Amino acid sequence: MKKSLIIGSGLGGLATALRLVNKGYKVTILEKHSTPGGRMNVIEMDGFRFDMGPSFMSMTYEFDELFNSVGIKNPVEFEELEPLYQVFFEGKEKPRRIFKDLLKLQDEFADVEPNLAIKVDKYLKRAGEFWHDTEDKVVKSNFDSVLSYLLSLSSVPWKHIPYLYRTMWSEVEKKFESEEVRIVFSLVAFFLGATPFQTPAIYSLLNYTEMRHNGYWRIKCGMYRLIEELVKILKSKGVEFYFNTEVKSVGYSNDKLTEVVDLSGKKWKADIFISNADAASFRGEILGRKKFSEEKLDKMHWTLAPFTIYLGVKGKIKNIEHHNYFLGSNFRGYADTIFTSSISPKKPYYYVNVLSKSDITCAPEGCENLFILCPAPDLRFKKDWSDKDELANNIINNLSARTGFDIQANTLVKKILTPNDWADTLNLYKGSGLGLAHDINQVGAFRPKNKDEYYNNLYYVGASTIPGTGLPMVVISSRLVTERIFNDHSIS
Repeated sequence: MKKSLIIGSGLGGLATALRLVNKGYKVTILEKHSTPGGRMNVIEMDGFRFDMGPSFMSMTYEFDELFNSVGIKNPVEFEELEPLYQVFFEGKEKPRRIFKDLLKLQDEFADVEPNLAIKVDKYLKRAGEFWHDTEDKVVKSNFDSVLSYLLSLSSVPWKHIPYLYRTMWSEVEKKFESEEVRIVFSLVAFFLGATPFQTPAIYSLLNYTEMRHNGYWRIKCGMYRLIEELVKILKSKGVEFYFNTEVKSVGYSNDKLTEVVDLSGKKWKADIFISNADAASFRGEILGRKKFSEEKLDKMHWTLAPFTIYLGVKGKIKNIEHHNYFLGSNFRGYADTIFTSSISPKKPYYYVNVLSKSDITCAPEGCENLFILCPAPDLRFKKDWSDKDELANNIINNLSARTGFDIQANTLVKKILTPNDWADTLNLYKGSGLGLAHDINQVGAFRPKNKDEYYNNLYYVGASTIPGTGLPMVVISSRLVTERIFNDHSIS
């Protein structure tokens, strides 16, 4: 029986473990944090339960594929979101509710964008064509070289080429007249940890996946339920977990990794190693690769750093739903400066998830649980987060004013996580929430590979390798890396 060792218990590590153990591999998982899940974790305080990171997903069929591939029925229950979310624009009395139903969406924006349903339908058809023309050729494929990647791209219809050279903002600017509608259709860029003024237009395909292809879904009983179910299944199959165990170095012989060494000096041996840590920084910080030195990594384009607040509040807030975006009045100016600023924003843009609106078990009776995410500069640009309480209070006071509910006065529990906390707890490079950004030169074969360049038994899985960030992409990543492992190493 071949022994495999997985470094990190994020969704990618757990999904890979499930695929490997199903094929007869002996699997051990090392995790730096005290609980499994990576960014998809949970925070519990005095009867309140919060999803630590991701709070919704699309492409739910990829999770069905994961469990079906090992002969298990998907153990979690998905609940579709409709409306998908609502957007609060500064100075507007009522939020805009975003529906998959295009006639409802048209009614919502009837005062600023005529014939919206027809425009959106045309826009989504175009984005859908790109998605279906590239899904199998690019997103769901391994590449052995840049050349093989470029050859695969060459088979994509030429009509999509302009997408590569335009930004998402330029795309929505051409399609819609209203600034509000343009902003709504470019918000998906923030899900990639970037801004629509930097993100390539190809990612308008995310508008297609959210509004037509599959929609947005939450997991009943909270997103962490998926992690709990995976861990339960893996333990029943003999997978061993070791928490509070951080890898600091490796041992090797010729072209093979022989062991990893944790902070206590303990050596962990295996036949095959899979890193669920950031694929770029692991190569630099643990393997000491010059190509991935701190100097080189800092010059790469990284995604936003999360500044997050978790609030348990007494009372019910009427004006917010499960998912909410609170925006200011200077969208472009804010986007152009927030990711590289050395100071906290005075008028921050932020996202609010209120799980208690759809799951009464996550908060005491008569209470709400609020998860607030504010995109922030990573630690390359803002190293000092001693002003965290000031920024948190700024956001909470703004939210109170815009919802008409005094959150500060009714707060029962509060926890703040800065980019420093995310970096320290989960080894996110410089606090970058989603790892490397999805620039054209940082996707596909240009992204850190899922097989190591030197050690033929070391592999990578997760958002920082192919195909990219997002929960379904991470599940696809687990399928791609196990395909490589099965092709390279037969069980004996």
